[in-house]
Amino acid sequence: MEHLHQMPHTAQRQLIVDFYKAVAAHDMEQLRAVVAGDWQYIPAISDDQSGPDQMIPAFRNLAIGLPDMKIDLLDVLVSDDRVAVRASVSGTQTGPIMGVAATSKPVTFAIHAFHEVKNGKITRTWHLEDWLSMFRQIGELPTDLSH
Repeated sequence: MEHLHQMPHTAQRQLIVDFYKAVAAHDMEQLRAVVAGDWQYIPAISDDQSGPDQMIPAFRNLAIGLPDMKIDLLDVLVSDDRVAVRASVSGTQTGPIMGVAATSKPVTFAIHAFHEVKNGKITRTWHLEDWLSMFRQIGELPTDLSH
């Protein structure tokens, strides 16, 4: 089925590359350029906010916890208005992450996401990060898992 609003696959791929560059660089301006103003990040980071600004605290925490964070896109699959991503995150835990104190240990963990693209912007992102793998590498689990 063809969609009149569908972007060429290369444009959708570039949009996704730009999204992950923004995340890796903790760059709010670049993130705002690629996601819709009412972008949904599912599951949400905050119960009371949608759109790109919900990432401000997450970017702040990642900039402290994994300042050298790198995201390698392993697979980017485009189908109509959906883009599936399998990626690997790596970095050095030089600051606290989710309440776990800095260890200066290198970490690598998987992320998987599905993105919905409309009118040249990402409108929804369903994401899953393998935090357990990262905490195993660090050697400690967060004490407060209520969030």
